[in-house]
Amino acid sequence: MHFKGRYIIYDSNGKGKEYEEGVLIFEGEYLNGERNGNGKEYYMNGKIEFEGEYLKGKRNGKGKEYEEDGELIFEGEYLNDKKLIGTEYNENGDIIHKYNNLNGKGKEYYWDDILMFEGEYLNGEKNGKGKEYYEDGKLRFEGEYLNDKKWKGKGYDNLNNVVYELNDGKGYIKEYWKDGELSFEGEYLNGERNGKGKEYNVNGELSFEGEYLNGERNGKGKEYEEGELLFEGEYLNGKRNGTGKEYYYNGTLEFEGEYLYNYKIKGKCYINEKLEYEGEFRYDRKWNGKGYDKNGNIIYELINGNGKVKEYRIGKLEFDGEYLNGQKYGKGKEYNDGELRFEGEYLNGKRSGYGKEYDDLNGELRFEGEYLNGERHGKGKEYEEGGELIFEGEYLNGQKWNGKGKIYNAYGELEFEGEYLDGKRKGN
Repeated sequence: MHFKGRYIIYDSNGKGKEYEEGVLIFEGEYLNGERNGNGKEYYMNGKIEFEGEYLKGKRNGKGKEYEEDGELIFEGEYLNDKKLIGTEYNENGDIIHKYNNLNGKGKEYYWDDILMFEGEYLNGEKNGKGKEYYEDGKLRFEGEYLNDKKWKGKGYDNLNNVVYELNDGKGYIKEYWKDGELSFEGEYLNGERNGKGKEYNVNGELSFEGEYLNGERNGKGKEYEEGELLFEGEYLNGKRNGTGKEYYYNGTLEFEGEYLYNYKIKGKCYINEKLEYEGEFRYDRKWNGKGYDKNGNIIYELINGNGKVKEYRIGKLEFDGEYLNGQKYGKGKEYNDGELRFEGEYLNGKRSGYGKEYDDLNGELRFEGEYLNGERHGKGKEYEEGGELIFEGEYLNGQKWNGKGKIYNAYGELEFEGEYLDGKRKGN
């Protein structure tokens, strides 16, 4: 029986685990029923979200935060769930924000030690007078803060013009990117986004319009990219939650159904306005449902994420193989524009095991060998046009210049045999 909702399982030594909809979301130490000590939080897809120290149910002490794809985005110290001292990173590992929040006066920085904020703190939060700056050093906001929220003061664009004024955390604000493009405009209440608002990308193009509550997207909203509507539906605490629709760039419907924490849970997928899949999803993986071809015929059925599938893209076969737990598993084939481009083995949705790659233009064999986590890893061979062998040897994380290898010229003659390390020859 699948238990819905949140529940906690403790063992006798104070350690425990929390689950949401049957998925592990936390494991660690407890005291008096609250998170206390070391612990780890997880996204609903199983990836780690946070690891560090807790006190009375909140993040307190040292910790690290991660994106859903595993990228480190913050490491440092926390106080009552607030980042206190540490460094924030983007997806490329570049420093984008430094925290040094103390009681009394303090400062926060962008990358390269560019000042972002200076002012007064209380218990790790902005409280009292302060100033915010754009990345080019120009004044962005000046006034008073309450519990880390802008409360009273004036906001400026990058030309030093006053563009809004807040009183008791209330007003209509406009925020800008460093180059002067509008980044947000909307209603504020209690020092946060509350009510209707719009977000813009760095090019000034509308990226979201909808409703906010307590600083996050809540209620109905629409997402855009390069002027194209990509999603419309309901949000809860900043994530897609409830009914919604996704669209392709050409405006045709891609998905309609229900979301939970940004994940599809039930609905229909379309390709070129044709029904491609109908049923249930488990954290965006097809789980219980039926797949259709371009003529509306049922061509596969998934039960608990398991079964043989044929997936199409704009009416042409894209994948033919096996699924386990909603992911590619076992033997399968990938196609591009209906032509075979890969055949081999999969594990946890990625190429793992033996496989072959084929050229996009003429369909000739270009590589055969071993894969791990989606990359060439282990023994393999590469071929030139016409089928000439040009390399055979070992690969590491997608790169062939690690381990033993042989290189051949255009006539099939052996030119080098030996070992490589980080792209350099070790021997002859």
